[in-house]
Amino acid sequence: MIGQETIVSLKQKFASGDLTPADCITQLYAEISSGDAEIGSYLNCELDKALEQAKNADLSLPLGGVPIAIKDNINTLGETCSCASKYLESYRAPYNATVIEKLLAAGAIPFGRTNLDEFAMGSATENSALQVTKNPRALDHIPGGSSGGSAACVSANLAVASLGSDTGGSIRQPASHCGVVGLKPTYGRVSRYGLVAFASSLDQIGPMTKTVEDAAVLLEVLAGHDPREATSIDEPVPAYTQSLNKGVQGLKIGLPKEYFGEGIDPQIKTKILEIAECLKQQGAEIVEVSLPHTEYAIATYYILAPAEASSNLARFDGVRYGHRSADVSSIDELNVKSRSESLGDEVKRRIILGTYVLSSGYADAYYEKAQKARQLISQDFDEVFANVDALLTPAVPHLPRKRGENSDPLKDYLEDLCAIAVNLAGNCAISVPVGTLGDKNLPIGAQIIAPHFKEETLFQVGSAIESL
Repeated sequence: MIGQETIVSLKQKFASGDLTPADCITQLYAEISSGDAEIGSYLNCELDKALEQAKNADLSLPLGGVPIAIKDNINTLGETCSCASKYLESYRAPYNATVIEKLLAAGAIPFGRTNLDEFAMGSATENSALQVTKNPRALDHIPGGSSGGSAACVSANLAVASLGSDTGGSIRQPASHCGVVGLKPTYGRVSRYGLVAFASSLDQIGPMTKTVEDAAVLLEVLAGHDPREATSIDEPVPAYTQSLNKGVQGLKIGLPKEYFGEGIDPQIKTKILEIAECLKQQGAEIVEVSLPHTEYAIATYYILAPAEASSNLARFDGVRYGHRSADVSSIDELNVKSRSESLGDEVKRRIILGTYVLSSGYADAYYEKAQKARQLISQDFDEVFANVDALLTPAVPHLPRKRGENSDPLKDYLEDLCAIAVNLAGNCAISVPVGTLGDKNLPIGAQIIAPHFKEETLFQVGSAIESL
C-alpha cells in the first residue's frame, strides 16, 4: 500500500525507480476510494490535477512527487476550502496559501482535502457539517479534532502525511487519539497566509506524519519568514533532520506537576512517567517543575479564542462569497439569515460568546483580564525554560471517547487541558505515539514542549521516545 509509506521511504522508491509519482497517485487514489468510505477522513480528492503534477514531478527536490493531504481550511488554488461548513461548501480557493506554495516549490503534490470540525472549532470532528470521521483504530470512537481528518487519513494508511492546523491542540490531540505524530510549530514559525482564520493570535499550521523524521522533513519545507503575513517571524530555519537520533544525554527535561494531577487518566499518567524514566536511563535529567497559572488556561482560551473568532467570522456575511440566503429585504436580514442557515451550533456558540466578551461593559471584565492571564501563562513557560531544555507531559488527559456519547460542550473543552497553554504562550510542541491502552488498544501520545523556535529539541527528544 502506498499509504503505508513514509515520506522518506517513498522518496527512496522514487529514486530507485521502483515507483513513479504518477503510479503513486493512482494507487493512493484507489486505496482512498476503497478504504475511506468507512473512515470518512477525506472530503474530496482531485485526481486529474494531482496526476498532472505527478507526471511533471522533479525527483531532485526535497519532496519531489510526494503526496500530502491538506486540511480543508488551507487555501489551495482551484480546490475546495469548505472549512467543513455549509457556508463555504461550494467555495473554491482563488489562490494558494504560503504553505501550499512551499510544498509545490519542494516538489510535493497537495492531494486530498481532509475533514475537520467546522471552522476548526471542536475536538472530535463531530462538528463537521459535511460528514463524520471515525478513528481508524476504533471506528466507534472519535479521531479527535479539529484536524481529525488529517490525523485519521495518516493513521489509516490513506495518506503518506498531511497538514493540519492547531489553535488549542487541534494537531496534537487528534495525533494522540489516532496514534500518529503531530507537530505544532512555534507561533510565527510557519506562515498563516491562506489559512482561514479561527483565532489569529493562536492558529498555527503544522505536519501530521507517521514518524518524527517525516515531521522534521516537512517542517524544513514549511518553516520560514513570509512578508505577506504580519505575525511571521524572520528567524533562521535549522536543518531539523540533523537533530534526529542524537539521544538525550545531557538534556534536562521537566515534568510540570500541573499536567499530572486532577483530570488526567491515571493510566496515561503512569505511561508518561514510564517514558520519563526511560529517558532518564538514556542520560536525560528529569526534574519536577511548576507552571502555576496552568489552571487558568482553559478559561483564558475560551474567552480569547471566541473573541477572535467573532471578529474573524464577521466576514462571512452572505454578501461577498459563500452561502447567500434568498428572499431577504435588507442587508441586516441577509446577514442574519445567511449565517443562521449555514453555520453549525458550535460555531454559533463561539461567535455569541466572543461577541459578548468584546461588547461594551464586558471587555474589561473578561477580554482584558484574559489577556493579562495569558501573559502570566507565557511567563510561566519562560521561567521554566530558563532551567530546562524541554517539558514532557501527556498530550491529552483521556483516551478517545466514543462518538456521540458526549452532549456537553464543556466536557469537550476540558479535553484540551494539556494543549491549550502552549498555544497561549506560542511555544512549540509535538505529540509522539507511545503505545496503546484499554481493551480496545486505543492510542496515546506523549507531548514534548520546547522554548520558542527550538523545534530541533522536539525532534531530538521525540526521536529518542520513538526509538523506545
